[in-house]
Amino acid sequence: MPAKDLYHDAVKKALIKDGWVITDDPYFIKYEDAELYADLAAEKPIAAERQG
Repeated sequence: MPAKDLYHDAVKKALIKDGWVITDDPYFIKYEDAELYADLAAEKPIAAERQG
């Protein structure tokens, strides 16, 4: 697994503060013989309101 860079924790905290949900840290990707790691996987919750 690769090392986290200098900004990793700051970016992660900022995303969480903004309402993002961190789903994987790191995000592991395997494709055929390759193994890759993306820094973060995140999603932002969706909210909707209906008037009436």
